[in-house]
Amino acid sequence: MKRSGTIKILLVLAVLFVGAAFFLFYRFHMGEPAKGYYDAAMQGDAEAQYQLGKCYYDGDGVRKDLSEAIVWYRKSAEQGYAEAQWALGSHYEQGKGVSQDYARAVDLYRKAADQGFPRGQNSLGCLYFQGNAVEQDKFEAVKWWRKAADQGLAEAQYNLGMCYLDGNGVDEDKEEGVEWTRKAADQGLAEAQLKLGLCYGLGVGVEEDQDEAVKWIRKAADQGLAEAQYVLGGAYWYGERVPKSKAEAIKWFKKAAKQGNVEAQQALKKRGYTW
Repeated sequence: MKRSGTIKILLVLAVLFVGAAFFLFYRFHMGEPAKGYYDAAMQGDAEAQYQLGKCYYDGDGVRKDLSEAIVWYRKSAEQGYAEAQWALGSHYEQGKGVSQDYARAVDLYRKAADQGFPRGQNSLGCLYFQGNAVEQDKFEAVKWWRKAADQGLAEAQYNLGMCYLDGNGVDEDKEEGVEWTRKAADQGLAEAQLKLGLCYGLGVGVEEDQDEAVKWIRKAADQGLAEAQYVLGGAYWYGERVPKSKAEAIKWFKKAAKQGNVEAQQALKKRGYTW
């Protein structure tokens, strides 16, 4: 009996030693900024848990690990940290690292949105607009997008602008739509820049101005937005808004085609080019 008890004690000590060695190795082989968040996260700090999860998601100071990122997002979200609730919700919406679950996404987005977190408000608005896990309600979508847009979130400003331009969930108001789109474009959102450029080009909600149209479309194209690259390529091909240039047209068509833009691929194929 005495020998058996001694063996058990030795086994427990061995397990504790291995665990401690692993902890020390793991802790001191972290790089910044993950290392800076680890101790606080282990002690239950919700913000640190979210930030550590983000480090795992981005591979910032630690090996990139989606599963580990979700573990830390969940710990933080369960403590009511809005940014973690939104991040975890986005994983459920996309089915990224977890089984896709729109209902769970709605629940998490709503918790973040109710705390005033703009990304949660914007994402909740998107689900209402699409009718995913909730009854489609464009008026409700506009309500949440407006809350986020008023806080300066570019994506929500763009979404709200599109609603005004198209009359979705609000009375159509082209001028109001352009103003919200401009707010998003000024923050560098490529989709908004393209839309603003098209509005200038067509004189929708704003006085027609081809120079402004090209300026904003080019900004979006330079950011790599395939649709904008295709539009810019077409402008060069036909000499619309810019001097006609076959070489510039093909250059922009190819940039868009390489990203999978079908219209650009067809434009190149029609003219005998590959990408």
